[in-house]
Amino acid sequence: MNSQKILALNGLSKTFGSVIANHNVSLDLYRGEVLALLGENGAGKTTLMNMIFGHYMPDSGSVDIEDTSGAFVPLSLGHPQAAIAAGIGMVHQHFTLAENLDALDNIMLGAERLNRLRRNKAAARGKVKDIMKESGLSAPLTVPVGQLTVGERQRVEILKALYRDVKILVLDEPTAVLTPQEADTLFGNIGKMTKNGLSVIFISHKLREVLAFSHRIAVLRHGAKVGEIATSQADERKIARMMVGSETEEHTRKLMPPGKPILCFEKVSVSGRSRRESLECIDLAVNECEILGIAGVSGNGQTALAGLISGMLRPNTGNIFVDGVAVKDVRPSVMVDAGVGRIPEDRHRDGIVGTMSVAENMIIECLDDQAVQRRGLLKWDTIQAQAEKMTVKYDVRGPGIEAPAQLLSGGNIQKLILARVFEAKPKLILANQPTRGLDMGAAADVAKRLLEARARGAGVVLISEDLDEILSLSDRIMVMNDGELTLAKTRDRAELGLLMAGDAE
Repeated sequence: MNSQKILALNGLSKTFGSVIANHNVSLDLYRGEVLALLGENGAGKTTLMNMIFGHYMPDSGSVDIEDTSGAFVPLSLGHPQAAIAAGIGMVHQHFTLAENLDALDNIMLGAERLNRLRRNKAAARGKVKDIMKESGLSAPLTVPVGQLTVGERQRVEILKALYRDVKILVLDEPTAVLTPQEADTLFGNIGKMTKNGLSVIFISHKLREVLAFSHRIAVLRHGAKVGEIATSQADERKIARMMVGSETEEHTRKLMPPGKPILCFEKVSVSGRSRRESLECIDLAVNECEILGIAGVSGNGQTALAGLISGMLRPNTGNIFVDGVAVKDVRPSVMVDAGVGRIPEDRHRDGIVGTMSVAENMIIECLDDQAVQRRGLLKWDTIQAQAEKMTVKYDVRGPGIEAPAQLLSGGNIQKLILARVFEAKPKLILANQPTRGLDMGAAADVAKRLLEARARGAGVVLISEDLDEILSLSDRIMVMNDGELTLAKTRDRAELGLLMAGDAE
């Protein structure tokens, strides 16, 4: 990193109706710098980056960027093509890839004129291979993106940005779907690129990564910048105070005897598109008063396991029991009625109906409950009062309970789902990546609520790619690799990593 400024944000403000997303934010970025942008969910981090990239037009303020001659010039705001032409690339938290196309086609997509008669794929392939060699990022170029692992898709997204010769790379939660090993590799590769002059802004809630890989930290709170600090002078306590105004409460798992089995799989099999998406003769038992942690690299069968527990998939063979009762017809409504609370991995696709209101999404899984309906007619006053109470209790921030749920930030959609699940007090909780994309305060609150559910007698299946989360919350740990489950006899990170890589020894 050097002292040459490459980007300057000057008093950016943005509102959505009565919601202030950003207020008078000024921020500088230097050549070769890795700048971490932190803040609670709803603090305005993604909105600020979307203004830089041209997705949103600020209500006030300006952005200046260094041009090819080294002079500072205003950036034309509200136009993504202007940002791309100026050398800015953005990798969004949720992938923007065409799954039916291969990686090379995705990388080239949008980088060529529409009226071009012929595509020069050979030249593009050569350029991408040069970028992969220089950056250390690699991905299979001829395989459809839909068949790639999550980590490979993340690399394709970054290669797609680098293909456009960016000098500023914006990463929104770049490791939210990566294992610790994949994250370390990614940031190691980013470190190589910054030595060649690339500047990086990354949004993250993982303080270990922030402290290990950034040069400087900027913090937003309620849409405004509340401070900056050199990473060398920061620690978790200082960052927590800047983000939430106080230190977050830590929750530790206390030993307690497990109860009777609440979920059982007997020789359960399900077929998927590949070996990694299939399960064969799985035996599994989760007890009351127990958190069973499922560790593993993304794409090794966790989606199939979660689909069976949530009722989204039906087993080809075997039996599933909930609270000692065999589930004959595995469907989402049947599993919910059996007492299963579901926190899905893909909150946008499986967790909400985006066009329905926040209040409607709060009660969407209990429409038969007499508390919210009578003779088929919904009690709207009751529903809205309950939604108001839950949004305050779970700190769901957004335009209001009558607004479409799709207008909430990713972290606040997750809080909405958590509110719906925890308030129902289910017998069994499927927590699939429950803290992905959540700030440290919200993640600590999730840990607290999972431990409270365990204490009242619930069983919890915790599927997570965050080993720290697995180790701190789980009573037992099983590792998923290539569609198979192995009981871990160790809590050592390195040994668990070997199991996740398929080394059963």
